[in-house]
Amino acid sequence: MAVQILLNFFLAFIWMFLSINFTGQGFAIGYLLGLVMLYIMRNMFESKFYLHRVWAVIKLTFLFLKELWLANIAVVKIALAPKNTMEPAFFEYPTVLEKDWEITLLSSLITLTPGTIVVHVSDDSKKLYIHAIDIDDVDETIDSIKQSFEKAIMEVSRS
Repeated sequence: MAVQILLNFFLAFIWMFLSINFTGQGFAIGYLLGLVMLYIMRNMFESKFYLHRVWAVIKLTFLFLKELWLANIAVVKIALAPKNTMEPAFFEYPTVLEKDWEITLLSSLITLTPGTIVVHVSDDSKKLYIHAIDIDDVDETIDSIKQSFEKAIMEVSRS
């Protein structure tokens, strides 16, 4: 992926020199033309076309912002409720992520979402221990994390 990005920048600079247009517009045109060339040559590279991973990162960012917004609303509802109906719980979350940075990212995303915090990662890095401020069904919560954050992280790391 890094080779494709560097090659795209190199092609953009080559375009700027060939067209004698040393402006931002000249660079942007060269970058877009380089992007088209790299897309045409995508089968020559070992990894997938790098915009797939860039798109996956953008989707992960928007997923986190959406979950952050929804979790904030849920915590405000709990805080403003006239009767305390919270059901806090600790639960074990089994993960299929393997790389340390993937597990760290998942832990950070869970912790940054209000109402949940990762309190421990097992020694083999296969389980996360999470505390949630209000949880109805543990299996539903685990499935929700698997289908949102974990799936999006796998798209970023394995695309």
